[in-house]
Amino acid sequence: MELRYEGKVALITGGARGIGYAAAKIFAEGGAKVALVDINGELVEQSARKLAAESGADVAGLRADVTSEQDVDTMADAAKQRLGPVDIFVSSAAILDEKLFLESQLSDWRRMIDVCLYGPMICLHRLLPEMTSRRYGRVICLASDAARLGQARLSYYAAAKAGVIALVKSLAQEVGKSGVTLNIVSPGATNTELRQEREARMRAEMGEQKYARRTQSVLRVYPTGRIGEPHDIASAIAFLASEQASWITGQILSVNGGYAMP
Repeated sequence: MELRYEGKVALITGGARGIGYAAAKIFAEGGAKVALVDINGELVEQSARKLAAESGADVAGLRADVTSEQDVDTMADAAKQRLGPVDIFVSSAAILDEKLFLESQLSDWRRMIDVCLYGPMICLHRLLPEMTSRRYGRVICLASDAARLGQARLSYYAAAKAGVIALVKSLAQEVGKSGVTLNIVSPGATNTELRQEREARMRAEMGEQKYARRTQSVLRVYPTGRIGEPHDIASAIAFLASEQASWITGQILSVNGGYAMP
């Protein structure tokens, strides 16, 4: 099944790398215009140039902090002026903080909630009105199976992502008649740059032998015998953004190699 997006504009937060960039690549190769959004302005401009060169698509790289209403307003206006009204919105901007809850601080919780919950809320509050008025939109937000099952050392990350799940389900009910769909993709462990950076820190802290044992323990809980790659998750995002998924809304699609089967 070939997915095509001619005439569509896709905006992806956290789009400079990882899952967001992998999804943008599928959209661009499928004929969409693409706005990559990231807090790292230099990186997102580099990624936009790379994607445009590889795909031949019209790609904009926009710097924005999703926790800032002003930044999001400026970004949304710039994307519309440069590419046209947004048809597809992918919320993949996130941070990760692996820490025992009792060792965390209020500042840790606030930063997590700001980026992983308020960020999607601010973006959706800005982008949904035009989608509903045009009676078309595809929204896919990234969550985590930690939000559905709980996971030690990821308590406030799981809490923020659980909020995203509740938000998307509620909004899907509110705007369903307008032709806008909202869904969740819930990844398992994925080999993104963010994870690679975390793993490098853990290897340095734990030492090679202990880290190798941990790696084997992680792989044992995945029936497929491997962790995910960004393209694995991006493919699910691309499907939910397609016309073939027009009757799917308010749903959670876990893409996790069988790690959890809720």
